[in-house]
Amino acid sequence: MDLIPRRFYLDDIFDDFMPSRRGDNMKCDIYEKDGNYHIEMDIPGFKKEDISIEVDDGYLTIEAEKTNEENSDNEERNYIRRERSYNSYKRSFYLGDLDQDNIKAEFKHGMLKITVPKKEVTSNKKKIDII
Repeated sequence: MDLIPRRFYLDDIFDDFMPSRRGDNMKCDIYEKDGNYHIEMDIPGFKKEDISIEVDDGYLTIEAEKTNEENSDNEERNYIRRERSYNSYKRSFYLGDLDQDNIKAEFKHGMLKITVPKKEVTSNKKKIDII
């Protein structure tokens, strides 16, 4: 089990040199409670329909994409400054051998909560009778 983001170890080295990274808008907390792993991720300004969660080959991938809503109101605007971006964001976490079929996700008020149940550890131990 490894819920450390894929590029975690080198991220801090480049913080002072690279002002922006794609995952910056997807800060998260990961904790263990009641036999489950919990991921709480802030994704403000997005709707539930803008977010995709997939599990593939042991990786949990969260993507959020917001597109610029073109309408007639925007054509009439003469922007002085425009800082709100319409991009896509993506984070991946290695889940390893967890119960991928029972992962649950909830999105409310800009916070995504994902519950990942641990698989029950079963022993492959078998007693061999001697003849």
